[in-house]
Amino acid sequence: MNPPPEVADGPAAPLRAAPLWATLVATFCGAGRLKPGPGTWGSLATVIVWALASSRIPIASRTWATIAAAAAVTLIGIPAATLVARASGLKDPQFVVIDEVAGQLVTLIAVPLAWKTFLAGLILFRVFDIWKPFPIRRLERLPQGTGIVVDDLGAGVYALAVMHLLLHFGLLT
Repeated sequence: MNPPPEVADGPAAPLRAAPLWATLVATFCGAGRLKPGPGTWGSLATVIVWALASSRIPIASRTWATIAAAAAVTLIGIPAATLVARASGLKDPQFVVIDEVAGQLVTLIAVPLAWKTFLAGLILFRVFDIWKPFPIRRLERLPQGTGIVVDDLGAGVYALAVMHLLLHFGLLT
């Protein structure tokens, strides 16, 4: 039997629907509603969208474009995740996957466009997101959307480090 989900931070109030923009952002246009494993679907959707988008960006600009995209997703994702979590009454609803989008983008910073690097990035990010090594689990304690998103940024940083070690030692060429 599953334990009851944690209730969102803040005072008890009647639940209202989140604004449409927040729901679309927080679920990454509905990817978070896919079953099973909405986080994996959110990460996979991110890899596909970023592979298509980054292929149109000049090579010299891709690293900064990835950083800018991760920052924009984070800045928009935190308030969206907050609103959707409050509306659902849950601390970290599984269908909110904008955190996976942000973390997955961090994983792909300065990564060459190739199916091996995208697959490795997807796997590495999901492993660190699920495992949550120190101090990532502590980041979940941050309030509302900040805690939802920032712990996945931490997982993205771990995955990014391992990804670049694999690239440095030629294991993904």
